[in-house]
Amino acid sequence: MAITKSAKKAVKRSEKMRARNLVFKLEMKSSIKKLKKAVSESSGEFDLLLKKAYSSIDRAARRNIIHKNNASRKKSNLSKLVNKSI
Repeated sequence: MAITKSAKKAVKRSEKMRARNLVFKLEMKSSIKKLKKAVSESSGEFDLLLKKAYSSIDRAARRNIIHKNNASRKKSNLSKLVNKSI
């Protein structure tokens, strides 16, 4: 439990940032899942879903929610997945 005033403020700030970061992380994960589901069902809307997934991955990397190399790896794996299914 935080004792000093600054520690209490830091706890409050970190809770807010965690909630904000969680939104971006969940958005990224859901867009990746939608793309993988579309690939497995072989529906033809890969371009739009891939663009949305790239955007959400880049947004998470830009906000330091995931590392830039992790973002690059995710994007590479998704493009391989889409190219293999076409």
